Amino acid sequence: MSTLAGKVAIIGGSSEGIGYGIARRLAADGADVALVARRAEPLEAAAKTIREETGRKVFTVTADIRKAPDCERIVAEPLKHFGRLDILVNNDGAPPLGDLMSFDDVAWDKAWQQNFMSVVRLTRGAVPAMRKAGGGRIVNITALSALQPMPKFGLSVATWAGVIGYAKTLSLEVAADNITVNTICPGRFATGRLAKVFGTGGEEAEEMQAKLKKEVPLGRIGDVSEIAAMVAMLVSPDGGYITGTTMHIDGGRRTNLL
Repeated sequence: MSTLAGKVAIIGGSSEGIGYGIARRLAADGADVALVARRAEPLEAAAKTIREETGRKVFTVTADIRKAPDCERIVAEPLKHFGRLDILVNNDGAPPLGDLMSFDDVAWDKAWQQNFMSVVRLTRGAVPAMRKAGGGRIVNITALSALQPMPKFGLSVATWAGVIGYAKTLSLEVAADNITVNTICPGRFATGRLAKVFGTGGEEAEEMQAKLKKEVPLGRIGDVSEIAAMVAMLVSPDGGYITGTTMHIDGGRRTNLL
């Protein structure tokens, strides 16, 4: 029997990259899924592929998680369509890179809305439906830089650190409702963002790939399916006793003990 049969999941940023990998895996494990992204065309293409691969029901919501009304739709529309909600995966892109001193209030507000307030709003909308369903799973996707800060990544570091604190507190407040809350901090994975940040898709791709791999103790860049596998475990019955955790999936890059 599929481990997620009868469950409904909302996955953010799921037209490509990590979100798409998670959506494919959860659907393969038996869940019906709602995919969320800003651009309709790649979103519908992703939905079509997942339907054909898994035979599951796939719903799409074209929305911008930086906008409060869109966050309301992201939860309300799938809930109306499927009639229930069991899993919420908070995932999206990331704010621009740059020196902290170079960002004005507008940049900070955009980062805050994208990385932090989207999680607050989507979770606030999802929890009542999860309570009605008898429990649920919330997983936040951030980045290793939230635990091991790097120069130029300050907008993400500051806002995702807030997500970690929010998620830990929330896990204590909703545990009695059989709702778990966990946060994953991925290291370097083969996604479009990796290519954008480090230039792994240009003429010097091989040289850059070799440099990045050398910095990872396991000696390779991660595959999106490996994050998806962790999410699938956390939202399955096997993950029912795991809550309030912040875990890094990074090939051993994080250097501190805790």
